[in-house]
Amino acid sequence: MSVPHLSLAAARRLHLAAQGLLKKPRRRARPADILSTISQMSLLQIDTINIVARSPYLVLFSRLGDYPQHWLDEALRNGDLMEYWAHEACFLPRSDFALVRHRMLAPENMGWKYRSAWMAEHDEEIAKLIAHIEQNGPVRSADFAHPRKGASGWWDWKPHKRHLEGLFTAGKVMVVERRNFQRVYDLTHRVMPHWDDERDMLTQVEAETRMLENSARSLGLFRPQWLADYYRLRQPAMPGLLARLQEEQKIIPVSVDELGPAWVHASLAAELTQAVEGKLTATHSAVLSPFDPVVWDRKRAEQLFNFSYRLECYTPAPKRQYGYFVLPLLHAGQLVGRMDAKMHRKEGVLEIIALYLEAGVRPTTALEGGLKSAISEFARWQHATRVVLKHLPDGLFAAERSGWEIDSA
Repeated sequence: MSVPHLSLAAARRLHLAAQGLLKKPRRRARPADILSTISQMSLLQIDTINIVARSPYLVLFSRLGDYPQHWLDEALRNGDLMEYWAHEACFLPRSDFALVRHRMLAPENMGWKYRSAWMAEHDEEIAKLIAHIEQNGPVRSADFAHPRKGASGWWDWKPHKRHLEGLFTAGKVMVVERRNFQRVYDLTHRVMPHWDDERDMLTQVEAETRMLENSARSLGLFRPQWLADYYRLRQPAMPGLLARLQEEQKIIPVSVDELGPAWVHASLAAELTQAVEGKLTATHSAVLSPFDPVVWDRKRAEQLFNFSYRLECYTPAPKRQYGYFVLPLLHAGQLVGRMDAKMHRKEGVLEIIALYLEAGVRPTTALEGGLKSAISEFARWQHATRVVLKHLPDGLFAAERSGWEIDSA
């Protein structure tokens, strides 16, 4: 049987289809879409930078369109989601608890995320903290930010944040909600009362096999070397895995211009047929987060989209090439540019400090229309009533070089 051959553009579209970014959503978002969208991606990376929208909310917006951000908070609070170290700190379906439980039970393998010496040195204080949660319910690290006058015992020390993060990595506590994006922790045995390690545990091999299968599904189209990064796994023995998945008809071998051999997940079989026939189209324009799964693997983004990207907020200002918090811009199946943006919430203004198009991307009418729509929807979702433009490429938004008003409804 011959191996289907794909153009690079078709490969991109298959990946975007798997990620929910091929076309605009056909209907308004519903609360249940939070879980289904995260399940489609497998993971939703968490980051706290709030120059525009915080990353996890933005990743969902790029796929769902306008939705209330508190829906994500409610999905965590009602038990649809959990948090743990996956790609990095991530939301994932709570039903995937078994995939990460082996990591919790071997926290010493988690690198900087867990300090065995710290936990041993503060064992007595940590035991008191656990007893406090047991007796009084969930806590935030902010609850212990300042000692209470006249208090005694464990209230008088301050390293609560490190204690809680160590307990979180070790699976002794879980995040049950976020208040103003601050984690609220409760004891794992209360959060997961029906879980039994002896009965329900997966071995590391079993869990990582499922992670790799999730990665294949969520990537849609993949090269073998892309799979491990999705859950931050060590590079597994790929030939055996690929052979088994192909034998089980879970993946389909293809060849891609400029990439060579690749695989498509079987859930995209219909889209693969369309792609081979040149009928799979991409129509979505969206502002993406720097931590979107499409770009979080910088090597993959460069190989698949010819998009060289890095986040420069930790780079000294004089050494930045593009800006502090630069957002990739998706249009019609291609990463066409990036913009450095800031949301001025009190004024209701989205400021585009600078917008850059990728080499070879020309400012056509279709591109301008797609980007204006994406930026306006992004601004409106954040309750902005005006977009202000600063540095722009020549020829882009020529009639509106300073920006435009938008309807906040």
